[in-house]
Amino acid sequence: MPIESASLDNAIAGRRARFKALHARGCFVLPNPWDVGSAKLLEGLGFKALATTSSGQAWSQGHPDGEASRDAVLAHLRAIVGATDLPVNADFESGYAADAAGVAQSVRMAIETGVAGISIEDSTGNATNPIRTIDDALARLRAARAAIDESRTGTLLIGRAENFFLGRPDIGDTIVRLKAYSDAGADCLYAPGIRTRDEITAVVKAVAPKPVNLLLGWESELTVDEVAGMGVRRISVGGALARAAWAGFLKAARRIADEGRFDGFAGAASGKELNRFFGGDKRPPS
Repeated sequence: MPIESASLDNAIAGRRARFKALHARGCFVLPNPWDVGSAKLLEGLGFKALATTSSGQAWSQGHPDGEASRDAVLAHLRAIVGATDLPVNADFESGYAADAAGVAQSVRMAIETGVAGISIEDSTGNATNPIRTIDDALARLRAARAAIDESRTGTLLIGRAENFFLGRPDIGDTIVRLKAYSDAGADCLYAPGIRTRDEITAVVKAVAPKPVNLLLGWESELTVDEVAGMGVRRISVGGALARAAWAGFLKAARRIADEGRFDGFAGAASGKELNRFFGGDKRPPS
């Protein structure tokens, strides 16, 4: 094996080990970059891990969420992993395959990109029937588990129950699904869309001692310390940072398009500081 390849393999193994250790105690935030630049900046701000966002990546390519191909997503994962020394969790939607065997193949390909964790959700992508049956979801999750075990890489598997995210806020069914996904081998459980303290603590209690990921992709009064006190191990923000960036872009662009004014750039990041950071100075822009 070439020295460069062995060194890279060791680095990826180290990231996966660090990622696993982060889930053992305490609570950490893994924000969601949508491109190489945002990944580098988030690392510069001191975060300990990152997670990709399917929506943020799709919007950056001019597509709605859910329409990216497997090849496009794998290329995106390679780019983000290559941009940072941090562990990266892959938003891998429902596995980019029609059946469990295809999910296993997709997961093997995702592992090869160097990600430290892979999230598999139980959505169908079909608006009229958005959530898979629990048997179908379990078959796909078990296939992902087997692929990870065969790889012997220590990549983490995250099982996602999409009830609340897809307009079916049934906490009972969500907990049934998460417990089943835990039993099927998920290392971490995730129910995006739960918001109340009662919902959060119910999920944490139901799958304990497995770690829980909480999505906070909206304005919330909850702090990291408060979420940690509820037993949550990790917090992600989904496409929220990408949406915040789009909001600034749209505000400035609309001032030009609608009013012919160029005063929408107040608060914009300094180009000089961005050039300094991306030129190798690791102090993030102010």
